[in-house]
Amino acid sequence: MSRGSERTVLAGAGLVGSLLAVFLARRGKAVELFERRPDLRREQISAGRSINLAISVRGLHALAQVGLEQEALAHAIPMPGRMIHARDGGLAFQAYGKDDSQCIHSISRGFLNRMLLDAAEQTGRVRLSFRRRVLALDPERRELTVEVDGAHTERVEGAVVYGTDGAGSAVRRAVVEARGGVSDEALLAHGYKELTLPTPPGGGWRLERNALHIWPRGDFMLIALPNEDGSFTCTLFLALRVRRALRPWRGQEQSGRSSASTSRTWSRCSPTSRRNSPAIRRGPWSPSSVRPGTLGTRRCCSAMRLTRSFRSLDRA
Repeated sequence: MSRGSERTVLAGAGLVGSLLAVFLARRGKAVELFERRPDLRREQISAGRSINLAISVRGLHALAQVGLEQEALAHAIPMPGRMIHARDGGLAFQAYGKDDSQCIHSISRGFLNRMLLDAAEQTGRVRLSFRRRVLALDPERRELTVEVDGAHTERVEGAVVYGTDGAGSAVRRAVVEARGGVSDEALLAHGYKELTLPTPPGGGWRLERNALHIWPRGDFMLIALPNEDGSFTCTLFLALRVRRALRPWRGQEQSGRSSASTSRTWSRCSPTSRRNSPAIRRGPWSPSSVRPGTLGTRRCCSAMRLTRSFRSLDRA
């Protein structure tokens, strides 16, 4: 695709897409940002698979480049170390650095996404188009096929396109097909489920506020990140029983779904299992309504044998 076109389109308005839109707008580009979901600033929708995340110095550096680091930190909770929870209830704090300034921060994914969308809109150069899902791309003709509000499709021609549409990217699939590349995915042996440890009735915190909490249990693991309201967002990682029928495929990808046949055994490793310490069993746990997620690695190799690998989470 030619880089000379004045029209720039981003497929996906998540954290990467919205931040990239700000960078491009500040370079004088007119940007159109397509997002398949509604505007999360105006409608009560999920922020995606993860409610919050841990942001490190690299993420904060990117935000600093567009003047948003301090705004993000005002809504983030510093975590200078991890708190390991033993089976017998014992605690062991493991610092990340030489002092508390060397830390990661827990921050709401939804807040971060809303902040970046606001920043993109405020540039005056970014047009946000929601309920528009990129279905296909013809790289040679520079033509996008976009589904509008789940009702009909429209064509977008002559644009420079950036694919920021997640693990099941339609843009990546089109480039792989057009360039004769190879793409495959391999599921990991573990999946995950999100839980919430709510704020105590009288306020405060059920666990140490400034720590990333980990319950390592061999064949499964539970982690917990603090939120501003006193709750903790927890993720349970555990083994899946998977019968894989995966193979590399040339010139095509499966969008967002694996061909693996998977059965999950969540109850054996739930937080309320008797295998755990009383501190875990007490809860009270509030499971997410989102179905359990899978973890995997997507590998892409172009005809020039340039390989890119990255770890991906299913996108809700």
